[in-house]
Amino acid sequence: MASTVTTSKDPAATSRPGYGRLLRTRGAWTFLLPGFAARQPFAMLTLSIVLLVQHTTGSYGAAGAVAAVTGVAMAVFAPYSGRLADRHGQRAVLVPGVLVHTLSGLTLTALALNGAPLWTLFAAAVPTGASVPQVGPMVRARWGVKLKNSPLMTTAAAFESVTDELTFVVGPLLATALCTAVDPAAGLVAEAALTLTGGLLFAAQKGTQPEVAARGHARVEHAFALRVPGVRVLIVIFLGIGSVFGGMQVSLAAYTESIGEPGLNGILYGVFAAGNMLSGIACGAIAWKTAPQRRLVIGYAALAVTASALWTAHSALLLAGLGLLVGMCIAPALITGYTLVDDLVPAGSRTEAFTWLTGAVALGQATAVTVSGQLEDSLWTGAGFLVPMGGTVLALVTLLALRSRLAPPRTTREVTRGAARRDPVGVSEM
Repeated sequence: MASTVTTSKDPAATSRPGYGRLLRTRGAWTFLLPGFAARQPFAMLTLSIVLLVQHTTGSYGAAGAVAAVTGVAMAVFAPYSGRLADRHGQRAVLVPGVLVHTLSGLTLTALALNGAPLWTLFAAAVPTGASVPQVGPMVRARWGVKLKNSPLMTTAAAFESVTDELTFVVGPLLATALCTAVDPAAGLVAEAALTLTGGLLFAAQKGTQPEVAARGHARVEHAFALRVPGVRVLIVIFLGIGSVFGGMQVSLAAYTESIGEPGLNGILYGVFAAGNMLSGIACGAIAWKTAPQRRLVIGYAALAVTASALWTAHSALLLAGLGLLVGMCIAPALITGYTLVDDLVPAGSRTEAFTWLTGAVALGQATAVTVSGQLEDSLWTGAGFLVPMGGTVLALVTLLALRSRLAPPRTTREVTRGAARRDPVGVSEM
């Protein structure tokens, strides 16, 4: 399939993209600031559950399993949340979701503190995960409306990755500090409070949310994102990325506890997230000439190599260095994957597509948390790091075999008043 070459007299399309120009986009700050506040709790949720349940049960396996149920529920329900947001508007989905998530998170906390049976924690974890607000995909969809076919879309994808990773620098540090220095339940309580306030503030920004298409255009605008072959390939890629997040969370927590320095966990994970953030900043500042499909292959190969070395580290300093390298390899893969969605998926289905990818990260993370917890309990300290290696290697093999699916669909080119416009022909089947 051939990619479409667009031309435009818009100076935003011809000048070199950069963060300064991106942040000067009219109306951007009205959703960026509340969006940052609303997505912060997501970085705290899994680690807060692991630390609380491990404290109350004494088992990383049980803690990982409860966190995994949360992640699986999110992965299953996130695409439906995205689809509903595309059809009915983001606010209509976000407000009830925020309320349900806050209530269910507090319920899970109370059950854990009162020594309730493990199955009740699993039961409470389902609505907690299913109702996680999909703020990141919603922000990305708003950028898509603002920028349309502008070259700033790649910069926006990089900026969103940096924002995500900034939350993953702050979130684990905050969760660890609250759970270790205040109370084991403080992390989840703070997560619920931040979700409620940040989510409602973001939902209040009605002026920048994507418009809901008229019913007469429902067939075109609301085609299922999962029918796009490239989206299915990206889901596998993001599953592998999720395995890195989950494996790192459990294995770093187990390692720091084994050396008697549990507070070091947040610092080591923060170094990992900082590497991701720094490389994300660099990706957005570069005017790329290489095709995104090729960038994804190269970046993911580097991720698989660095993740495969984690299990060999036997000191905090070496773990910090390897974690930094792994983080630096994650951002290019995430940014490129999200950028490809703009070319692969019709505009009316992009929130759903983004939530499929976010859900894939959550599912990969949930699976990794479970398997890593079992390995840490039954084998040696650090055995959980085998999970990121396995997840990224398998995803890389899939990417190499199916990379042709990431080519954008054939488009028609219309020139109106000197500006080119791209219209997807349709959604193809694999």
